[in-house]
Parts: sequence; C-alpha cells; structure tokens
Amino acid sequence: MSTATRRAIRNPVLTGFHPDPSILRVGSDYFIATSTFEWMPGVRIHHSTNLVDWRPMGGALNEKRLLDLTGAGDSNGVWAPSLSYHDGLFHLLYADVATFSGGYWDPQNYLVTGPTPTGPWSDPVPLHGRGFDASLFHDEDGTTWMLSMVADWRPGRNRFAGISIQQYDLQARRLVGPDHTIFQGTGAALTEAPNLYRKDGWYYLVTAEGGTSWEHQVTVARSSHLLGPYLADPAGPLLTSYGNPSLTLQKAGHGSLVRTPAGQWYLAHLVARPYTPLGRCVLGRETAIQEVTWTADGWPRIADGVPSDVVPAPDGVPIAEVRPVSSEESEDDDFDEPALGVNWSTLRRPADPSWIDLSTRPSFLRIRGGQSPMGRQRPSLVARRVVAESCAFEAVMEFTPRNYRQLAGITAYYNTRNWYFLHVTADDDGTPVVDLLACDSGRVAVVPGVRSALTADRIGLRLRFDGPRLRFSYARTPGPAASWTEAGPALDATTLSDEYAAQVVDGEPAAWGFTGAFTGLWVQDLGAEGAYADFDRAVYTANPAP
Repeated sequence: MSTATRRAIRNPVLTGFHPDPSILRVGSDYFIATSTFEWMPGVRIHHSTNLVDWRPMGGALNEKRLLDLTGAGDSNGVWAPSLSYHDGLFHLLYADVATFSGGYWDPQNYLVTGPTPTGPWSDPVPLHGRGFDASLFHDEDGTTWMLSMVADWRPGRNRFAGISIQQYDLQARRLVGPDHTIFQGTGAALTEAPNLYRKDGWYYLVTAEGGTSWEHQVTVARSSHLLGPYLADPAGPLLTSYGNPSLTLQKAGHGSLVRTPAGQWYLAHLVARPYTPLGRCVLGRETAIQEVTWTADGWPRIADGVPSDVVPAPDGVPIAEVRPVSSEESEDDDFDEPALGVNWSTLRRPADPSWIDLSTRPSFLRIRGGQSPMGRQRPSLVARRVVAESCAFEAVMEFTPRNYRQLAGITAYYNTRNWYFLHVTADDDGTPVVDLLACDSGRVAVVPGVRSALTADRIGLRLRFDGPRLRFSYARTPGPAASWTEAGPALDATTLSDEYAAQVVDGEPAAWGFTGAFTGLWVQDLGAEGAYADFDRAVYTANPAP
C-alpha cells in the first residue's frame, strides 16, 4: 500500500463528453455545468466540495417545457450553458442552436431560474439570438448583465464579431437598454465564450479564441469600467495547448474562473485527449481544472500557460490515500429505480412514459421502438458517455422481433452518421437473428460474418473499447458462466470522434463534431408497429480486466 499523500486535482476531472464548463461556487459547494448538444436532459451538472471529487447530478433540462430538441441536427442543440447564483436563485442561461450552415447559427438564448442547480426551473425566458456562449454577470451594484459572442452572418464579414453586453432586468425578466460591443478579440480570432469577473477594482473578461480544436486558448482582457475599453493581457493567452503536441491535454480553452472560500483561484476549462499526437479524440471534449495565481500588477497566470495533468488541490482539502472511484466511471444498473439514473442520456427527446417504461415489468427497462438511425424526431436511444480509453459495456436483453423493421440491441454511437449497432432482428421467414451494422459518414453496411439465427428471446450483448479498436460479442445464454461469441472483426473506434465527424466543404462546415462517443441501448421500430425490448441489466466498466 502506498503512503498517504496530499490530495491533488487529476485532470480531466470530468472525463468523456463534458465540454464548455461553467464553474460556480455557492458557499462550500462547487458546481460545473456543461454542454449537451442534441442529448437530453440538457445541461449536465456536477457537484464537488473540494474541486477534486466530482459527483454527477444528471441533467437540468429534462422536459420539453424547458428544451425541445425535436429535429435538432447533429451537434446542434444546447451550446455552452452558464450557471450563476444571485439573490437566492440559481440562474441557468443556455442557447439552443438550430444550425451552423452557410454562416447562420440561429442561436436562441433562454434563461431559467430555480432554488437548486437542478431546479425545479421556471418557464424559460427567451432572450436575444444575436450569438451563442452567453453568460450572466451579477455586478456588485445589484445590476445583472448578459454577455455573448456576436454572430455576423454576412458573407465576407467576421462571423465572430466581438463580445456584446446588455443589461438584464431581474424583476421584469427582460433585457433593457442598448447592447454594447466591449471586445473585438485578439489576433487569435474566433472570439467567444465570454465570462466577466470583478476583482480589486478591475473587470476581467475571460474569452475563448482560436476555435475549439488544436489552436484553442483562453484569453483575458480587463477594464476599470464595465463597458470598457478592455485591454487584452499583453503576455498573451492565459492557457493554451497550441504548439505543444506532446501534452496529454490538448485543445485547452473555453474557461471560467472560480474563487475558493480561502481566496485561491482556479480555472475550469475544456480539453481533449487524442489517442495519437493531434489525432482523433474518441472521448470528446472533457473538463479540466488549473490553479490560477495573480501577478503583482493584477493579471491571472497559470503555470507555463499550459494545462497540467495534476494540479494542487485547494488549501484545507483533507489527506486521502485512495481517490474515490466515481459512479460515472463504472456502473451496474439493474433498473430497480423508478427513473433512469443520472449517467443515462436520451437522444433528442426526454425520457418520458411515451417510450421509457420502468414500471410495467419491475427490474427491467422497457424501451419502445423509435425511428431509424437517421431520424431526428423520435429516436429511442438510451446511452451513456464513454469516459475511458479502455472500457466495456454489457447488457441483457429480451426481444421478440416480428420482422426486419424491428431491431434492438447495443450501440457504440457518435451521431446519425457514425455508429455501430449489434442487434437482434427478424429474417424474412421470421427467424430471430443477431447481426451487426456499421455506419460510416452516413453509409450503412452490414459487417460480414456476424449474422446468426437465435433460438431464444433472451441474449447477452457486449462491446469493448480498447483504444482505437472496438469489438462486439454476444452470449446466447447470458449469465455468470456465459459463453461469448465474437461478432465480427475488430472495428475502428476512431470513427466515433469529433475529428472524424467534422467535415468542411469549400470552406463551409458541412458537419461538426462536438459530442464524443456514447454507448447504450437502441430500439428501432421502423414500421411504427409497436415493437419494444426489455433490458434486464446494463453494466459499464472503465478500464476492465483483460
């Protein structure tokens, strides 16, 4: 056994798809809100009391009253939420982005308030749609202000046209007065993700620049007046991985600051971990935390300006021998609870009784089939984030398909255009069969050599990520002594990555990749004939034994 050592923050603190962190402290509690894009519940929340150990609280926006993602495109939906606290209420500001084609975004911003960071939430207040990455700043004089990037759709213009600010009237629940552009950014360009802080008589504006990939960075500017002018730190970016391909944590950017009760400062920010230098990031964009110090003349600094894998914990965090294992890393779900657990997400629609049933058959999750993999209105996919380079997912399913239009099984999923699906369906003569589909950039193909007839309606299904390789298998008689049959060859897991999904045609984005890989339970009823599947158990294991 190792001797006890002082606690440290080990990055990333939120593994797997957890981008665009908005960090907040209320008393001794810390919260981080992250983007969810086309996944429900919208806006994922985590809680900590020490910045070291983080507990998932699930998603904040869990009903259509708060967020309607019907028809949302891949990597559209909820971008860059902002969580703040003022006058006894949590304020959650988020954008529902409808497109990114041809220079348009259609980013409608909404604000909800509630007594806790997971609600119950007020009805959304629609705010402006001038840009995304909006945040709220509650000033010491009692006023509240909304900031966002400014989107300029006009051909030939700067689409990231600066940072705007406008006053928000808390009582009237509306924006008032003129909007002001307070910062045009630096030469890094693509200025977005504004967060405003007040310290020692200065207003500090923290922004993200350089885009969300390898050139990403955190920039700081300051002013003695709220409305500027803001001067960028002459020392350059506060944080970036750019130019250091050997770093574990790449794409460092999109940050927000937090101050501990003892007066220490930290930055929560986005990172990614490619499997090869500047290669594909199957785990998506994750959240890390860095320690921040201040110069004598009042500028924030991070050691060497690069993200560190290990960071000192705040003063006063107790000594501990073993880092607790998060429930997000490994979990065994027998579906005994009346609702889905906090680590499950659903695609484009909330987990309501119209298709999710945990009561009809106790200790089973019944999923009623939905649309095809390309459908964006009523898919029936219950999934969780892939949070480790090596991991396994296993489920026990009971399913009786009546025809080839009914399919149910497990998936390794990125978006509508990139996924794998080990499933049970019916042959033309009605015989149940197990088979494997692969979709690469929208092209669906059957993986050869997998299709096999089944004689029972209960089956074990398993997949395993081993870095860039992905393998599927199935057990005709699931249980502790199950005999597993390999389902096809090793597959390319890196097609389930942000980099692979993103496509640019003639300088315009044809597709973006913002979400990272998921694994989960998928039921398709292509003929709308009432098909459903029952899942008895689902187990996710990070870093499983060989």
